[in-house]
Amino acid sequence: MRGILASSIGVTCAAALALPLAPPAAASDAPDAPDVATRTVGTADVQAGSRVDARGDSGADARAEVPGSTQSLPLRPLTHDRATGAVLGLTPRTVRTFSLLGVVWDDPSAHLHGRVQVRTRAVSTGEWTDWRDVETHYAEHGADPDSPEAVSGKTRGATAPLWVGESNGVEVRVLPEPDSGEPEDVDPVDAEADEGVSGGEGAGEGAGEGAGEVSTLPAGMRLDLVDPGEAESGGSEVSGGSEGSEGSGEGTGGAEPAEEPRTDVMTAAAKAASAANSALVPLGATQIPSLTAEETREELVTLRGTELTEQQQAKKYIGPRPAITTRRGWGADESLREKSFVYTSSVKAAFVHHTASGNNYSCSQAPSLIRGFYRYHTKSLGWRDIGYNFLVDKCGRIYEGRAGGVAKPVKGAHTMGFNTKTTGIAVIGSYGSKKPSSKAVKAVARLTAWKLGLHGMNPKKKTSLTSGGGNLYAKGKKVKMKVISGHRDGFNTSCPGGKLYSKLGSVRSKAAGYQGR
Repeated sequence: MRGILASSIGVTCAAALALPLAPPAAASDAPDAPDVATRTVGTADVQAGSRVDARGDSGADARAEVPGSTQSLPLRPLTHDRATGAVLGLTPRTVRTFSLLGVVWDDPSAHLHGRVQVRTRAVSTGEWTDWRDVETHYAEHGADPDSPEAVSGKTRGATAPLWVGESNGVEVRVLPEPDSGEPEDVDPVDAEADEGVSGGEGAGEGAGEGAGEVSTLPAGMRLDLVDPGEAESGGSEVSGGSEGSEGSGEGTGGAEPAEEPRTDVMTAAAKAASAANSALVPLGATQIPSLTAEETREELVTLRGTELTEQQQAKKYIGPRPAITTRRGWGADESLREKSFVYTSSVKAAFVHHTASGNNYSCSQAPSLIRGFYRYHTKSLGWRDIGYNFLVDKCGRIYEGRAGGVAKPVKGAHTMGFNTKTTGIAVIGSYGSKKPSSKAVKAVARLTAWKLGLHGMNPKKKTSLTSGGGNLYAKGKKVKMKVISGHRDGFNTSCPGGKLYSKLGSVRSKAAGYQGR
């Protein structure tokens, strides 16, 4: 997702004061008094070492089974290391358990020209990982410039989130670049060339030394550590699939039986998110079952009967509805998002993305990753909700993203400049050098065949979209775009990774076939 960026923002980074966090007794390789400021982003700071409330407030509906939280650690100047060039970061330290991380800064229009590398300590083994690269360009996944979401005053700049699994120790280093280069397909993998360079406790940290060398880095840089928490009451981790299972049925053998809806402890926000799908499933449903082709065509008339063109009424080209895990199903804490839903008038195109969060996850962990993305987008980046409209895991399971109803034209924040009249689909993982699974590719085809079919769009054709502003097309420019496009088609970025992008031709053909074209 690294975009070509026009200029660097010149700022001077200063060391920030931090509150000490008492490390767990079992962590013997961490500093005795690590410099850590801990808070739930978007709320008041809390006392270090205390448990952060799941919702960042003291509301009566807060529940212990949703302990998700965010720790925020200001990055500090480091003594210049000739071997790596790192000038900003954090030395090894013990922190509360987290599973996902990202670097955040104050100005959403500022860009990080350089590399961010992290290593973490696994809870299960106590071992430190090798250095891993974090994707540094992520702004192009946001809301359109000048949109209410973009100008809310709440948004921040950030790297892509990186999934690291349950960890309780972290070290980070930032290596500035003198010049920004072409977008690269860089997956967050072990930085083998740098192994063993910066290992020791407290190594490289200086009291302001090197501060003059980080003037091209964004101001207010900090490391956010996300605990995605457990599924909200009524939701559950997705089960029944495995790395080798399809997870997304063909929908040709009749409708799948719907799960018994769960409404016992739903908050008002959870009810609203669930009710947005009331035309498809009962309130509280955790799964929207797949339908046959004929059932889907019948449902199309129910959903959009008066809006269908004569051509659509004569021949309904739409793929069978695939099974979709709802927000309730992946355990969304609905208090994190903005209360209202925002819609666009129709869906004329689908943009395919990768999350650039790494591939080291199991399919049973996918709901946890999505809860992590959701918290990172809302609490760290200040977005109104998770940015993507849908997400797909490596087993081909499909998940509802931004709230508002899967069959409705919900406006997302996924392709800067082209969020209007589009939908955004993110395949969980990094696909610059790794091929996506055939199950994930097939799921994208099935999802687009259905979603685009709701609006009469042919997956093999092109459509006209108007740019909302970006680094490829000026605001207001009309652009001919493929109905199924990659993120890089609308913004100068490497997303969705070269390996996934190369599969989009197959996705278009498959989707058209599912529609009966």
